[in-house]
Amino acid sequence: MRLNAILIAVAVVAVSFFVSLKAMDWFSPRGTILRPTAADLPPLPPAPRSSVILAQVTIPITAVRDAADRGAPRTFAGKADNPVSQVLQNADIGWTASRGAIGVTGGQDVLSLTTALTGKLNVTGSLASKATGAVGDAIGGLLGADVGKQIGSINIKAVNASAEIKGNVTVTARPKFAAAWRIEPNLNGSVNLGDTSLAVAGARVNVPAQIKPLLDKNVADQITAAGNRIRNDPSFERSARIQWSKACRSIPLQGGSASATALWLELRPTRAVAVQPNVNATAITMILGIEAETRITPKQTTPMCPFPEKLSIVPPTQPIVAIGIPVDIPFADVDKIVEAQLVGHSFPEDGSGSVNVTVRRAQVSASGDRLLISLLVNAKEKTSWFSFGGEATVQIWGRPLLDQAHQTLRLSNLELAVE
Repeated sequence: MRLNAILIAVAVVAVSFFVSLKAMDWFSPRGTILRPTAADLPPLPPAPRSSVILAQVTIPITAVRDAADRGAPRTFAGKADNPVSQVLQNADIGWTASRGAIGVTGGQDVLSLTTALTGKLNVTGSLASKATGAVGDAIGGLLGADVGKQIGSINIKAVNASAEIKGNVTVTARPKFAAAWRIEPNLNGSVNLGDTSLAVAGARVNVPAQIKPLLDKNVADQITAAGNRIRNDPSFERSARIQWSKACRSIPLQGGSASATALWLELRPTRAVAVQPNVNATAITMILGIEAETRITPKQTTPMCPFPEKLSIVPPTQPIVAIGIPVDIPFADVDKIVEAQLVGHSFPEDGSGSVNVTVRRAQVSASGDRLLISLLVNAKEKTSWFSFGGEATVQIWGRPLLDQAHQTLRLSNLELAVE
């Protein structure tokens, strides 16, 4: 009888204790993280956002040669003044010339284009009256005055002479970027002709002296037209505007986990830069790029990027990609990232411990130069029949450091408290 009473009393006490625990668990505040009071922190200094992207653009000089060969005229023609008017009247001095294939060389920032010229100078006309009288006097001295007068009265019109034109044309270019999104070609040209001549009624006509001024003018006109066309061509600016608008955007940074919070890289170009072209034996090399403000944001943005009116010319430098990216993520979004990794997970993960701890909530806040991670956990022991358990707030302090070797963010100098 006494033993039964003792057992009943023990059972009543155990049930009461168990019910009391459950009642405390039911009626006590749930889901609230207790965080220590933190002092207000001063605003952070502005983080550097400037990034530089410089890329090298290479144009083979053979491509320039092919473009010049397609665009340059292949034939030239014109008329020359009569240099022997005292001998030749009604003169028709015409010339034609054609060019060969264009050759190209480069070096010391100068591009040289050369082509051979071949052609013909043709002179037609009749002898002037003075030349005819001189011929009649000479014949009269030999055959008699009457015969000389009869021959001298004949008007000789069949004057027809020709000579070859041989030479070459050289055009040099020193391409430079202009500030107003244009390319200044800085073209110069020269014509060189071989020393040839022809005789017209005993008078010697020097071919280079008659043709070179005309060829010089013709080549100069072609160079001026080509220079104006290149200088006023908006293609460079048009292409730059297209690439500028493509660079002005937010780029999604998708992590490996589908549940991870999406992050965006905002790229906002602010300045266009270029290094003056370099010309060597094989190519024209240019360095072009942008300076931009960059940052990481938790959502997609629409940056405003006005196109610069001028292209900034900088001293020679090497291609580079230097990105400065401050991460602008509110703590509310950091909470979501941490909760995605911890909330609902139980530790130890293999269930081998005597206590099962489940993370119910997670919050991150600033604590001086450290981060404070507050975890609301539910702990339940597994060794006794009663399965005692309860909630607690685990406070973890740590100083964030970047592990460059593994490209991960870790916490150092950890401190832990349980409330």
